[in-house]
Amino acid sequence: MSDVQIGIAAALEQFSPRESIELAALSEQHGFSGQMAADHFQPWVPQQGQASFVWSVLASLAENTTGDLGPGVTCPSFRLHPAMVAQAAATLEATYPGRTWLGIGSGEALNEHIIGGYWPEAPERVRRMFEALEIIRKLFSGKDVKHSGEFFKLHTTRLWTLPDTPPPVYIASAGPYTSRKTGELADGLITPGASLDKLAGILDNFAQGARKAGKDPDTMPKLLQVHLSWAETDEQALANAMDQWPNGGMKFPKADVRSPFDFAQMAKLVREEDFEGRMVISSDPDVHRQSLQRYIDAGFNRIYVHNVGRNQKEWIEVFGREVLPKLKA
Repeated sequence: MSDVQIGIAAALEQFSPRESIELAALSEQHGFSGQMAADHFQPWVPQQGQASFVWSVLASLAENTTGDLGPGVTCPSFRLHPAMVAQAAATLEATYPGRTWLGIGSGEALNEHIIGGYWPEAPERVRRMFEALEIIRKLFSGKDVKHSGEFFKLHTTRLWTLPDTPPPVYIASAGPYTSRKTGELADGLITPGASLDKLAGILDNFAQGARKAGKDPDTMPKLLQVHLSWAETDEQALANAMDQWPNGGMKFPKADVRSPFDFAQMAKLVREEDFEGRMVISSDPDVHRQSLQRYIDAGFNRIYVHNVGRNQKEWIEVFGREVLPKLKA
């Protein structure tokens, strides 16, 4: 398993900061490699119940673990200006050198519309994200920089607290255009678990973009976020998914829905079969191992796993014992 890492996707929508930190430390003891922490201002549905500030939690996670970590993902575009995201990421890497990465995405209304203002359609959000990346890269240079673009202004300034080496920037991508641009412009890819056909297309587009920029896609980090439901019985695993993560069974784009209470109404329409092909729900650790192995075989070298139930300690122990040791790079 030397060149594949299996970490935890810390669901800050579900668990308090304190509990997330304790689970991160426990997961490391059981063989998980690192942490991808969700950046949410609101949970998906009210029963998840939490939404802590990702940068505060990342610092605490880093202090209590030894693996890699980063926001999976933050949007440097609406709620936070790209300059603030650059400052946060630089400070985290300066504090914990060589361990952190910056994951960015184009944003979801659930987290970003809260500050008011216009909520653009997806193509414009993607353009904003790539312009934000340009500002972040400029600031990571350590030089005095300014910027006047389509969406953002930055008056002459610099980052005063910098790490020796800036953290790598990974971009969340699922569509063909974004995947190609990510290969071209970013240091790595983040994408959510999907069908193997869809993932193959994303990896292919990412590789095309990387090669266009003269990079070797095989050596670049390819991060996958996987939601699953494990419990001691299949019935409990399904009940956990229906209650805690009904958004995993919603087969439509979610980026324009603004309220956890709207998601709660939509959750009433979710049925067991809606999770099919989107999320593995099983009490059998070997079923989960086979699923994760397929992702590794498809070409992902870093997988961050989120068990959607509240049964985190039991899950970490079972996977640490029965799943992680059996995965093959």
